[in-house]
Amino acid sequence: MNLPNLISLGRLLSVPVAIWLVLSGELAGAFWLFVASGVSDAVDGFIAKRFDQRTRLGALLDPLADKALLVSVYVTLGIGGYLPNWLVILVVFRDVLIVGGWLLVAGLGQRMRWEPLYVSKLNTALQIGLIAVVLARLGLGLRDFGLVVVLTYGVGATTVISGAGYLVRWAGALAGVETDT
Repeated sequence: MNLPNLISLGRLLSVPVAIWLVLSGELAGAFWLFVASGVSDAVDGFIAKRFDQRTRLGALLDPLADKALLVSVYVTLGIGGYLPNWLVILVVFRDVLIVGGWLLVAGLGQRMRWEPLYVSKLNTALQIGLIAVVLARLGLGLRDFGLVVVLTYGVGATTVISGAGYLVRWAGALAGVETDT
C-alpha cells in the first residue's frame, strides 16, 4: 500500500458521501467532492508514474474507484430526476457489460488486450463533464447554456459506440482473433 493507492482508496470511500450529498440535496457539496475526486485521480496517477509507484493493486483500485464514483453518481442523479432514465440505464448497462465481458473472457482463459478503447476514453471524459455541469448548475446555480443537452446526447452516443466496440473485441477474443476497435 503506497500513497497513490491510499489516494485511490480515499476516492473509493468518498462514493457513499457523494451519494448522500446528492440525495440530501447538498448539490454544491457534491460538486466540490466530485472536483476533489477528479483532482485526486490526477494526483495519484502523477505520483504513481513520476515516482515509479505503480502497483498491481493500484492498476485495479484506481479504475474501480473511478467507475464506482461515476456509476453511483449517475444512478443517484437519475433517481433524483436530474438525468434522463434512458441515459442512466445505458451508462450502467455498458459498465455491467464491460465487467461481464472481462469476467467471461478471463474465465475462459482467452488472451486479450485490456486497454480501454479510444471511444471509451472519450465517453468517460463526456460522462465526467456531464456530471460536473449538472452538479455546477444545480449546486452552484451556474447557467449551462444548453451544454447539459449536448453532453447528454454525446454521452449516450459514445456509450452505445463504446459498448458495441467492446462486444466486437470480446467476440474476436473468444474466436481467438484479436481486434483493434
